Amino acid sequence: MKKRVMSVCCMALLMISMLLISVNNAKAASDVPILDGSYLTYDEESVGYDTKTTRGVDLLAGYSKCVRLGPGKIYAGGSTIAAHEVKHVKISVLVERAKEGDTSWSYYDGWHKENQDTDRAAANKTLEVEGGYYYRVRCTHSANSDMSSSFTNGVYIEKP
Repeated sequence: MKKRVMSVCCMALLMISMLLISVNNAKAASDVPILDGSYLTYDEESVGYDTKTTRGVDLLAGYSKCVRLGPGKIYAGGSTIAAHEVKHVKISVLVERAKEGDTSWSYYDGWHKENQDTDRAAANKTLEVEGGYYYRVRCTHSANSDMSSSFTNGVYIEKP
């Protein structure tokens, strides 16, 4: 009988604590436009972190980065980091652009890099770009056969 009373009390405490903890904070809708998962911003820079698409043990992390350096100029690139030294570490970088009101991103530039027998690869460039567009960087990361991808928000670049 004593065990049963103790069990009921524990269950009641558990239920009460679950009710108190499960309060969700609702966020108001943002007025910032979004295109294919990327917000169209006027920020100086944007960094996107990888989302794993395989269950391997070789790939640790990856990120992409887009930085406004001034009117008509951006820094674009990313890094792939393996969990340990692997045979092949790769990164592919795509720079895409869009105007507000577009329905999709369009290809602007791209490149890739592969390193062997190491734990990281990075690829970046400074680009002269046409102003009046939002630019984002999308990267594919791989370490041996593990893969993931990342992308930034769109960063607006003024005309020079």
